[in-house]
Amino acid sequence: MLLTYEAMAEAAKFATVWVPFCRKHGIEPRGPESYFDLKSHPYMGRSQEDFVNDRRRVRKDYDEFKARINGLDHDIKQRSDAYNAARGLKDGEPRATWMADGTQWEGTWVEPSENHRKGDHAGIVLVLLNHPSHSRQLGPPASADNPLDLSMVDVRLPMLVYVSREKRPGHNHQKKAGAMNALTRCSAVLSNSPFILNLDCDHYINNSQALRAGICFMLGRDSDTVAFVQFPQRFEGVDPTDLYANHNRIFFDGTLRALDGMQGPIYVGTGCLFRRITLYGFDPPRINVGGPCFPALGGMFAKAKYEKPGLELTTTKAAVAKGKHGFLPMPKKSYGKSDAFADTIPMASHPSPFAAASAASVVADEATIAEAVAVCAAAYEKKTGWGSDIGWVYGTVTEDVVTGYRMHIKGWRSRYCSIYPHAFIGTAPINLTERLFQVLRWSTGSLEIFFSRNNPLFGSTFLHPLQRVAYINITTYPFTAIFLIFYTTVPALSFVTGHFIVQRPTTMFYVYLAIVLGTLLILAVLEVKWAGVTVFEWFRNGQFWMTASCSAYLAAVCQVLVKVVFRRDISFKLTSKQPAGDEKKDPYADLYVVRWTWLMVTPIIIILVNIIGSAVAFAKVLDGEWTHWLKVAGGVFFNFWVLFHLYPFAKGILGRHGKTPVVVLVWWAFTFVITAVLYINIPHIHGPGGKHGGAIGRHGGDAHHHGKKFDGYYLWP
Repeated sequence: MLLTYEAMAEAAKFATVWVPFCRKHGIEPRGPESYFDLKSHPYMGRSQEDFVNDRRRVRKDYDEFKARINGLDHDIKQRSDAYNAARGLKDGEPRATWMADGTQWEGTWVEPSENHRKGDHAGIVLVLLNHPSHSRQLGPPASADNPLDLSMVDVRLPMLVYVSREKRPGHNHQKKAGAMNALTRCSAVLSNSPFILNLDCDHYINNSQALRAGICFMLGRDSDTVAFVQFPQRFEGVDPTDLYANHNRIFFDGTLRALDGMQGPIYVGTGCLFRRITLYGFDPPRINVGGPCFPALGGMFAKAKYEKPGLELTTTKAAVAKGKHGFLPMPKKSYGKSDAFADTIPMASHPSPFAAASAASVVADEATIAEAVAVCAAAYEKKTGWGSDIGWVYGTVTEDVVTGYRMHIKGWRSRYCSIYPHAFIGTAPINLTERLFQVLRWSTGSLEIFFSRNNPLFGSTFLHPLQRVAYINITTYPFTAIFLIFYTTVPALSFVTGHFIVQRPTTMFYVYLAIVLGTLLILAVLEVKWAGVTVFEWFRNGQFWMTASCSAYLAAVCQVLVKVVFRRDISFKLTSKQPAGDEKKDPYADLYVVRWTWLMVTPIIIILVNIIGSAVAFAKVLDGEWTHWLKVAGGVFFNFWVLFHLYPFAKGILGRHGKTPVVVLVWWAFTFVITAVLYINIPHIHGPGGKHGGAIGRHGGDAHHHGKKFDGYYLWP
């Protein structure tokens, strides 16, 4: 924790130079690493002399800042040794750890002290940058100590606080959802901003105007029912061919944009701007049929009564001012024991510039910080509505989808802001193993929602009918793995066993097949056109869908069924996104680094079954057992179609320079033996002249080595 705090302190120090520099020269992107790595010419359209000098100075400061960050571990030890030596500590006495500002850190560096261990420590709230002033604050002119001329630049910085919530052994801290709820309460006590931006730790803001655009979605006309604004996700560090479909453009540019035409996109966990009051359990303001929308304050706290027909809203002046629970949508005890936090809720529900000005003029004192620590306590949420009716929802690994869903069933809407598609940039799991574990976590969470009280089948009538269908699809898509496993293995095994799926297709069969294929083709064309993606990107998404369905989706179904039947919790490891290779020599070196996982078993079996099935079909045709080889061409084509979809997976497990894990070779050999046994034994169960007529089977005719008629057909798309 100390390393994180020291890194934030260094970042705050560098921000006093970087942020005014960006404002002065209109720098985009605001991330210094991304900006200094730009390939385009940075001097285009700028005042040469002033800009060049400022940029050179800031680049120097940034290099020094990175050097300090990389040396924090050594510096903390050296600093603590110096402080402890100055205090004259003897050998064996506990040695304290000291921060850069000369204060003692709670705990020690080498051996954690009592109440300050990993998983067992008190809450910590440290203010690095306090509230900015309400009015503009111009910087100093250029001087020997400050070469940058900031006399016409606003140098205010937003409030920056280090928060570490309390953790105790044996207490369920609810992972990310619990951390977000603790941050929501802490930020309410310290700043109480009406909007909350949610970003994962591996994402950064790539366009400073995106926040303004997101807020406009909530402050515009008839926008008081918008709960959150979801931005697209974009990733860096992905290989040019996007082998594992990390960009996922069909979902972000197709599916979410389509949902924007209904009740709004789902919440995907990062790159999302929330209206704070929606996290407190407020209902959206209702619109009177044929009349204007009620004011925000009245809508939030109105004690409404719906009357048929038209579900008109009737309310009184008293009800507009105060609801059933006062100025709270739920009983006060549902929000916890902090009166200071409860007092912030009415102010957040109806913010005003006067409240913002007064809040900006208040410095976070010791009492305020103590209250912020109190609302981050491990036991604060006991017997409250947090995690169920308030804040991020608990009980699933996909707390993001459930939280957005709970807002939608109350009648709130959401919006998709694609004005700045690259507003937020994140890091993708470039390794195949980490990518599969990421998909496993998502798909398991989706199924957990389906088997919980948040099943969209039972959502309220405020949920748009098509929105309900979308949520049902989101919570059931992993079940496609069950059908896909049969679809990719049974046809290939038919070549080995001789028992085929379709016998003598009729004209109607071909008509149905043409309709299905035509529908799929139309959907593909519309996805490519509406989402604005290339055909290659669309097909790459299809390839990884095949890989994920055969591995992560199937594993998710098994895990959730075990959880439902045996009441066993599911544990996950966090997705690692740190490349293992040398980024300077090869930024995509980690792409082909093979890390074995049991999720790879099923796709490997499918690959081998299709290869062996095709080989058996060719062998039977060449051997003369099947003379009408054109009738099996469709089946062989389908086998290769399956293999083509699994090509990125096969390329990933082979690794670079032919380095294949031994366990992969073992599974290949095992699958080959099983398939060979099936091929050798099954055709001879009844003998060449037996009941089923040889290798083809009951419906396969008399084909057996002498060019006899073959009537078996193969189902292929």
